[in-house]
Amino acid sequence: MDRTTHLKGMLFFLFIVILISILIINISDQTITPLDNTKHFVVSAFMDQRVKGFDIRIISIFKRDSIQPLHCLFCCADHLSSATPATVLLHSDHFGFPFGTTDVMCQIPHDCSATHVALLTQPEGVKSLNQSWMQIKNRRNPGKEEETFQLNFTVCISNLFGKYNNVLQFAQTLEIYRLLGVDRVVIYNTSCGPELNRLLHSYSQEGFVEMVPWPIDKHLNPSHGWQHLKHEGDLHYFGQLTTLNECIYRSMERSRYVLLNDIDEIIMPYQHDSLTSLMDTLQTQHPNTGVFLIENHIFPRKPLEERIKGPLPQWSGVSGFNILQNICREEPDRSVYHPHKMIIQPRLVEQTSVHEVLKMFGEMFKVPLEVCRIIHHPINIIKRPLKQLHVDTRLWDFKDKLIPRVNKTLRKAGLLSTGQETSGWMEKTN
Repeated sequence: MDRTTHLKGMLFFLFIVILISILIINISDQTITPLDNTKHFVVSAFMDQRVKGFDIRIISIFKRDSIQPLHCLFCCADHLSSATPATVLLHSDHFGFPFGTTDVMCQIPHDCSATHVALLTQPEGVKSLNQSWMQIKNRRNPGKEEETFQLNFTVCISNLFGKYNNVLQFAQTLEIYRLLGVDRVVIYNTSCGPELNRLLHSYSQEGFVEMVPWPIDKHLNPSHGWQHLKHEGDLHYFGQLTTLNECIYRSMERSRYVLLNDIDEIIMPYQHDSLTSLMDTLQTQHPNTGVFLIENHIFPRKPLEERIKGPLPQWSGVSGFNILQNICREEPDRSVYHPHKMIIQPRLVEQTSVHEVLKMFGEMFKVPLEVCRIIHHPINIIKRPLKQLHVDTRLWDFKDKLIPRVNKTLRKAGLLSTGQETSGWMEKTN
């Protein structure tokens, strides 16, 4: 009897070892994975029990005219589950493109401690370990529902693509954010210029930047703009909506706040020295708010008028332009739609678009522009009459700490020699 029991134990142990080995081989390590027998793609799976009746949210990209029934299969601690029906939630914002961001919602069977999930097109399909399995992220430890956050502020930069190589603006923006109290910057990278790639690699090595590969152009023909009729393509702006949502869930269990903005934008407090003091004030005044809208203000790349004098640091030979030179702010035309970007509490957001959330659990508050606004430095030079511009030198308040930090960062990445460094301010004179 003892020998039989021992043999059964050994066989069970061998089965578990083989199961784990096969699963390791078939767990998808891609950020974008084609879903077998469909026109769709899955990105990542997260534990999310905020919506009644569901346990898992799978961030996906679906062909909007080809939605079909799907089923969830789970790898449990010691067995494969039975398939459970999935609910497909297409996001309402897709800007008319054929593919759109989609949430696939699943319920875990009661007898399953799930670690991985796969999607099936047939509930009675072969429960094969050859499925593309996704690790379930954001799994909480029992009894630790209110874990402390590792980070206070995370910035989500939705997309880098093409030959974007604005090294100087990128370094200045990230160092400004570091001075404001940002702990992590998440960047979804399809492609960029060689110098910028070196800078990002340097930031990644120190842990300030988290690079997420985003090879969307290997799977679809992504649009270079946001209007389908004008820019064409399969998917809005290189999958911007998908990456913003993925970043929210990626940050949900580790970051108290998430900033959703582009790399040419800085969410800048005007009455506080840091994002921490800003949000402490706003959250005290609006305790039930999970979404704070920040108004966009464009600082065009326009040569300073001769009458304006001030500090103009130069970084000779560094790719990109110097945002400290752009101190002329446009007055927004509020007679038409004026965009905002957001600071959010990720645990209070379910779905987002670019300029507003689509589904949330808390309240929303539009922050007065005198308290906080977006300093937006677009790449293209925008010509406006002088009377529509206002001198705004808020960035100069950080100059004494910013310049040496930028020098150090560029030098560390091998993008700045000693002779190129700027050590002070140069005043523009007539």
